[in-house]
Amino acid sequence: MYADARSRITELVAGLSAEELEMRAPATPEWRVRDVVCHLSGNLADILSGNIEGVATDPWTAAQVDARCDTPIDEVLGEWSANGPTIEAMLNDFGPTGIQLVMDTITHEHDIRGAVNQPGARDTEAVDASLQWLVNSLGERLTAGNLPGVRVVSGDQEWVVGPGEPEATVTAPDDFELLRALIGRRSVTQVAGWKWEGEAGPYLGVFAPWGLRNTDLVE
Repeated sequence: MYADARSRITELVAGLSAEELEMRAPATPEWRVRDVVCHLSGNLADILSGNIEGVATDPWTAAQVDARCDTPIDEVLGEWSANGPTIEAMLNDFGPTGIQLVMDTITHEHDIRGAVNQPGARDTEAVDASLQWLVNSLGERLTAGNLPGVRVVSGDQEWVVGPGEPEATVTAPDDFELLRALIGRRSVTQVAGWKWEGEAGPYLGVFAPWGLRNTDLVE
């Protein structure tokens, strides 16, 4: 799944103009499109070098981008391509962390696609695996916050997560929208506007790991 995502992103980015590479990604407004790619390549470089102190924190990812900010994009993609097969051969031994790395990559694939208006690859195996990971993560946040369980419905999939009997049911428009919301790429208003049975309020603050957006994002 990771190799397929890396291949799709590499092909997409290699075909972008200099102007498109400099565009801000609406889903990650602090980063240009090229910065997102720097982060993806930097992830693997840091894992292979053992530089995992502060993994997934803002300073850790910012250092990846800063270290490559003046590197031509072809070289950044080359670094990612060189390190990719080594990491991909190890991912099955990473346990849930392996899926988390796939999820992060899929998230940024669609950040890039949204920035350059080239949607696609929304029904891949990696999208579904990432969705399963994120729904489970929601359940962990509900448990940690001592919040009641919730039933989540999307298409023909249904999950009950969190402690005890669910006190609300939320029906997402589709799997892709649910995926993007669960990683914080949709706003409080957008998620509150989905079909809810029961009160949405208790769940909106923990729906995404770092919170939902303040402004709507439509992709």
